[in-house]
Amino acid sequence: MSWSSRCASAAKATTQSIASPFKQLAPAVTAPHKTPVVAPAEPHTSHSLGKKRILGSMSISSGIGVATQVRYAHTDSIAVPDFSFYRRSSVKSPVAKNKDSAEARKLRNYVVTGGLTVGAAYGAKGLVHTLIGSMSASADVLALAKVEVDLSAITEGKSVVVKWRGKPLFIRHRTGAEIAAEEAVDPASLRHAESDQERVKDPKWLVLIGICTHLGCVPIANKGAYNGYYCPCHGSHYDVSGRIRKGPAPLNLEIPPYEFASNELMVVG
Repeated sequence: MSWSSRCASAAKATTQSIASPFKQLAPAVTAPHKTPVVAPAEPHTSHSLGKKRILGSMSISSGIGVATQVRYAHTDSIAVPDFSFYRRSSVKSPVAKNKDSAEARKLRNYVVTGGLTVGAAYGAKGLVHTLIGSMSASADVLALAKVEVDLSAITEGKSVVVKWRGKPLFIRHRTGAEIAAEEAVDPASLRHAESDQERVKDPKWLVLIGICTHLGCVPIANKGAYNGYYCPCHGSHYDVSGRIRKGPAPLNLEIPPYEFASNELMVVG
């Protein structure tokens, strides 16, 4: 037997006892089919287009006597803004007529505008009320805004002092002689010309604010040259009608607002 015959028989025996490394030993495993994931389309808004380059390639030409120009390449790669994201559904259709949905769109605008206006008005009202309330008088001040005086406790010829709005209030029950003396005074002879009738509502009752018109001192009742009111600070003399008759004071004593609620009750303020 030749050498080649013996090698051929040996190779045949080997292939029968040892499996070929290239022989398929098991069926092939097929990978499961996967559905491709499609990213949601991003609307072409001003915000989204601002993140990417939408102008494509461009060139600039300039020179002496030539205006600078920017030339843009108008190709299909340029993304055109789409404002559908901002538009209402009723006007997105290119074949829809604008007047068909105009009334509904106007109504919506009117409702929103009206609601905001009413809200703003109520807010402004609350702000104004709060501001005015902060500037108004407090409860203790309002309690002193008016004072009631019992006239039955003031006998004829007597003068009392009542506190009103932080000021001394002089209330005097004048006698018949005092009334006659004051009514006889000629107003033209006075520094601050006022008749007695102008200063009283009832001749028997004289109501004055007890603050001197010179420098704000408090006069003393039933004193002075005219037996009315005397300010010892600078020597101002007032008569029984509260008129300045002597001294540096320029004006008569002030008369507050008052009224008679009854024959025995006076309300000042």
